[in-house]
Amino acid sequence: MDRHRLPYLNALQKLNCVYCGYFNGLIDYVREIASRTEQFWCPIRHARRVKGVPTRYWHFLRYGDGKDLNRRWKELREELHEMENRESSSAAE
Repeated sequence: MDRHRLPYLNALQKLNCVYCGYFNGLIDYVREIASRTEQFWCPIRHARRVKGVPTRYWHFLRYGDGKDLNRRWKELREELHEMENRESSSAAE
């Protein structure tokens, strides 16, 4: 978020740059929360192609593929917990 420092922008343009940076960051944050929630509760791909899939979507189970569903679902939850543990330990440093 550094575009507001450009000397050739007027005050309103700089304010718009701050707003856009904040709002896009907020949207990315909410999408990440939704992606993690989906991985935890329902990590199954859709039958049809969808736009704007979560960041972890390609790790989800294929639609209609119920083979070893519970084991694979558990693995995805464990993967999510490990990732969150790594993030919290790196934030503590």
